[in-house]
Amino acid sequence: MDKGFPVDFMRRYYVLPFEEGKFYITEKTPFYVIEDLRFAFGAVETVLIDEETFSEKLEDYISSLESKLEEDETFDGAAFEDLLAGSDTPVIQLLNTIFLKAIKVGASDIHFEPYEKDIIVKFRLDGVLHEVTRISVSSYPKVVSRIKVISRLNVAEKRLPQDGRIKVKIGKKQIDMRVSTLPTVFGERVVIRLLDRSHKLLTLKELGFSDRDYAIFEEVITKPHGLILVTGPTGSGKTTTLYAAIQRIWTPEKNILTVEDPVEYQMEGINQVQVNPKIGLTFAAGLRSILRQDPDVIMIGEIRDLETAEIAVRASMTGHLVLSTLHTNDAPSSIARLTDMGVEPFLIASSLECVVAQRLVRRICPDCSYTYKPSEKEIELIRRVLGKEPPETLVKGKGCDKCLGTGYSGRIGIYQVMRIDEEMRSLITRTSETERIRELAFKKGMKTLLYDGLEKVVSGITTVEEVLQVVGK
Repeated sequence: MDKGFPVDFMRRYYVLPFEEGKFYITEKTPFYVIEDLRFAFGAVETVLIDEETFSEKLEDYISSLESKLEEDETFDGAAFEDLLAGSDTPVIQLLNTIFLKAIKVGASDIHFEPYEKDIIVKFRLDGVLHEVTRISVSSYPKVVSRIKVISRLNVAEKRLPQDGRIKVKIGKKQIDMRVSTLPTVFGERVVIRLLDRSHKLLTLKELGFSDRDYAIFEEVITKPHGLILVTGPTGSGKTTTLYAAIQRIWTPEKNILTVEDPVEYQMEGINQVQVNPKIGLTFAAGLRSILRQDPDVIMIGEIRDLETAEIAVRASMTGHLVLSTLHTNDAPSSIARLTDMGVEPFLIASSLECVVAQRLVRRICPDCSYTYKPSEKEIELIRRVLGKEPPETLVKGKGCDKCLGTGYSGRIGIYQVMRIDEEMRSLITRTSETERIRELAFKKGMKTLLYDGLEKVVSGITTVEEVLQVVGK
C-alpha cells in the first residue's frame, strides 16, 4: 500500500491507495483529485465504494500505519525513498536523476523555477545558484505532484504555499530534504533543501580560524559559564561553528542541551529540542524548560527577541555556558543589537565572553587550480589591508567538470573574533556605540573579516574576487 498520502488528505477527498496505482474512491471524491493522481502516477485504477466501507478501510489503514511507525525509523511519518531502487515512470526517473546529481555534486538546495516557456532547475553549490537543466512546461505538473506525494503535501492544493519533508537514501547514505512550494504566475515554485544525515561534522580546527582567533575561541568555550555569540547573515555557517564548539567541549560528564529551528545536525550525546511555534514551543519557552533540566551547556539556535535574550543572559550568569547566534554585520555591532532588543548594558557586560562574526568563502578547486601574477589592484589591496607585500603569485581555479566550471569546490569560514575583557566590559556599561567598541576591539588585536579573507588568499585557499564578493571592500 502506498504511504505517500497524509491522512487528512485521504479523509477530506475520499481517496485511499490499496495497491500500486489503485485507489478506493467514493461518490464524494472530486473529479480533479483523480486527474491530479493521473498527473502524478500516469494510469491509475479507481474502485468505487460506499462511504461507510471507505471509513472502515481508512481506519484499518491508520491502524496499520501507526504500528508501522513504531517499528520504522521515521520522522513525521515519512519513510525513506530509495533513489537506487528506480522506477519505470518517466517523472520518477527524472526526479531521481536530479536528486542523485544534486547529492553527488554536494548541492545544498534544488530550485524548480517555473516560467512561461520553460521550467529551470538550479542547484545551489557553495552558496551560488547554477542552472543544471530545464523541464518542459507540459510535464512540470507531474513533477510537482510527485514531489508533493513523497513529501506528504496536499496534492490538490495549488493556491497556497506548503512545507514538507522527504527522506531519501542512496545505498547507506541518508539525506533529509525539506520541501517548500510557492504559487507563482506560471505554476508552483519548489525549493528543496538537502541535509546529509551522514555528513561528518567539522571540527574546530577545520573551520578556518587563524591561530590567534582559534586560541581565543577555544579558551572561552572551555569556560564553565558565560555567553558566546556567533553572528552573521543567514547561510554563513554559524550553526556549523556552534556544533564544532560543542564537539570540542563535549564529555559524558556534561549535560548539553540545544533548542533550534530547525535541528540541522544530529549529534550523539546531546539532547536537541525542535522549536514549534504552532504549539507554543518558541525559543523562549524551550529555553525556560531546558533550564529545569539541569544543563551545563545550552545552545540556542538564534536570539530573536528580548525574552530569549534575557533568559540567555541570565542563564549565562547563573553557572551555564550559553552559545547562540545573532544577525549582525560584524562582531562589535552585536552589542548595539542586544541593547536595541532591550537588554540592559550592565547585563551584556557581565555575561558576554566573546563574539565571533563570520562569513563563508569558496575554496579554490584543487583539480583545476593554477598560479598567476596578481594585478596591480590586488597587490595594492593586500598591501593596504595586510600591511605586507603579497607573494609573487596567487592561485585561481580554471573551472572543470568536478566543480561545474566554477573554479571553486567547498567553502571555508573567515572570522572576526572579539574577546570581552574587563576594559571592554567597562566600555559596554557606559555606551553601546558600535564605533567606540570597534575602536577598542581593534586596539586589542581584533582583525576585520576582509583581513582574514585576504590572509586566506595569500595562503592559496581562496581568491580576491571571492573575498570582495562576500565582505566588500
